[in-house]
Amino acid sequence: MTLDEATRRLAEAGVENPRNDARLLLAHVLGISRDQTLTAAPAPEQAVQFAALVARRAQREPFAYITGRKEFWSLDFAVGPGVLIPRPDTETLIEEALRIVPDRNASLRIADLGTGSGAILIAALKEFPNAKGIGFDSSPAAHAYAHANAARLIGARAEIRQSPWEEAQGPFDLVFSNPPYIPSAQIESLEPDVARFEPRQALDGGSDGLAAYRELAELLPGLLKPGGHTLLEIGQGQESALGTLFKGLELLRIVPDLAGIPRCVILRKP
Repeated sequence: MTLDEATRRLAEAGVENPRNDARLLLAHVLGISRDQTLTAAPAPEQAVQFAALVARRAQREPFAYITGRKEFWSLDFAVGPGVLIPRPDTETLIEEALRIVPDRNASLRIADLGTGSGAILIAALKEFPNAKGIGFDSSPAAHAYAHANAARLIGARAEIRQSPWEEAQGPFDLVFSNPPYIPSAQIESLEPDVARFEPRQALDGGSDGLAAYRELAELLPGLLKPGGHTLLEIGQGQESALGTLFKGLELLRIVPDLAGIPRCVILRKP
């Protein structure tokens, strides 16, 4: 299969940026950079492998699941079926944590509720070398990926527990969460890459998308140290509803992502 043939196949399947995906898949097969693909000459067995990966992408399997990797905060995370793929928008939480705690050498205790691949927790621990953290996720698949990512990228400072976040015990200086926030009825209308392949447990926020936040509103006051902060990712249009949901915590600000969409809610325990 040639690059042009792969591009046409992906375009017919409705893949956004089909040429780019085709080149990246070929680069993955050949172990070269994307820029080198225009002059690459794959061996016959590599061409067969390339065609197989293009077929998977044409079924709208996420690119990150096909390659098994996803970059987040300039770190390389292993991902696969059963774990939510980290998004660039979520990096907003890390950026805001660095503003909240300007002392990079602070000895923090950090929690990540619904840790998925471990991306948020591990990125935060990379930035705070004297911090320790615990990631909680009830999914066996997510636990396996997060545990492997933590062992490879951060070591013993990160503990990954296969347990629901209700079992978390504070106090913590920082609590992160990117909870499920898509209203149940909207999931099937998402891009096929998401709706068909990513774990519904990590997407489905109940009838109004706010079910997980109601749980968090009950938990967070007991998990945070006095003066501690929580940083929560939210979905588009949810900021007004969340502004009054958290009792006993002070809403500091709601921060937009790079697209200008309100993305990160920051609350503080007095």
